[in-house]
Amino acid sequence: MTKLYLAIPCYNEEEVLRDSAGKLLNKYNHMMSEGKITEDSKIVFIDDGSKDKTWSIISQLHSENAVFQGIKLTRNRGHQNALLAGLMTLKDKADAVISIDADLQDDINVFDKMVEKYENGCDVVYGVRSKREIDTFFKRFTAEAFYKILDKMGAKVVFNHADFRLMSKRALEAFSMYKETNIFLRGMVPLIGYKSDIVTYERSERLAGESKYPLKKMLALAWEGITSLSIQPIRFITWLGAVIFAVSIIMVIYSLVSYFAGFAVSGWASTLCSIWALGGLQILAIGIIGEYIGKIYMETKKRPRFIVEEFLED
Repeated sequence: MTKLYLAIPCYNEEEVLRDSAGKLLNKYNHMMSEGKITEDSKIVFIDDGSKDKTWSIISQLHSENAVFQGIKLTRNRGHQNALLAGLMTLKDKADAVISIDADLQDDINVFDKMVEKYENGCDVVYGVRSKREIDTFFKRFTAEAFYKILDKMGAKVVFNHADFRLMSKRALEAFSMYKETNIFLRGMVPLIGYKSDIVTYERSERLAGESKYPLKKMLALAWEGITSLSIQPIRFITWLGAVIFAVSIIMVIYSLVSYFAGFAVSGWASTLCSIWALGGLQILAIGIIGEYIGKIYMETKKRPRFIVEEFLED
């Protein structure tokens, strides 16, 4: 049997936490009764500096049933760092850890398939959405475009996979060697290279509360993923610069030919457009390069990615 832990990042989840905990407990009891997971398997909530009663509820759940555990971070560090805190804290305690969001929009009924694939030799099992019918057209279009852009830039991610996955103890040990500050887990986990597989599921609607990933955060996560996993934006600037340089040579030749042919016409429009185009390109190039330099700056500081204030365990 597998000693299974769940790592569940939480930020202001008081509206859904008890309901989610009840569903997870029923699922665990069912899996334990069928002999799929051990009796000492745990459900662990990671409080990412919530401002509501999330930690109070986690503490109550722990006092009511030892299957529930809690990790409290000193401050809000964002979803990716909170999840990382859970994975790194639990890596020595379980045979395998499944990460899932607190709203349980991901299907907990595929836990069985994940564990089965783990027991058949997979170190990483990805939860992959089979369809996106509950998403708006805009979200569906942008999400699919994001995955395709990442792929074109050389960042290999699992299509339609977020952060719902199982990782074995061995995979977590290997992942602990990745020390970067700017993290994008769904792009970093495939870099481990151990045997992996997928399970498909249909995502459900959020029962209560608000999504913790509005458009602003989704765009920030997308940019973090691209710049953390790929240097293609800088290479794109290089190629664009080469193209513009080639065009400028052609324009110089054209200007000389026009001058000596005697039909040169001075025009302020073309000059103005050239100045604006080149100026905009230079600012864009400096901005993109600045993003990478900023990431290097943050990496060299080697600040802790998270600090655990309290761990409620047995």
